[in-house]
Amino acid sequence: MSKLLFLSAGWIAVALGVIGIALPLLPTTPFLLLAAICFGKGSPAARAWLVDHAHLGPPIKRWEESGAINKRTKIISVGFMLAAFSLSLAMGLKPILLIIQALCLGGAATFILTRPNGDQP
Repeated sequence: MSKLLFLSAGWIAVALGVIGIALPLLPTTPFLLLAAICFGKGSPAARAWLVDHAHLGPPIKRWEESGAINKRTKIISVGFMLAAFSLSLAMGLKPILLIIQALCLGGAATFILTRPNGDQP
């Protein structure tokens, strides 16, 4: 892939991450991590800007240093997963869909909750 493609993908991921700050159902950190990866392949200067950014950089640094997710983010993430599953139950979705959703959300929640806490001092 060309550097321009990685650079473009990185900026799209940054844009989605920034939008995710305001929209609670759109995750921020995964998009910022994706942007850091893309920038690493397309533009070291853009990656340095992102990682050193006062607001966008800390979650990337925590993840790269220790795979950590801060406690507040864990609570919000798992809370939204429970809300989504509760809505599915209330809507009366078919049992097979509920089982698939429970397995997927359960796996994601397990991953999130087993990461070290990356709380800021």
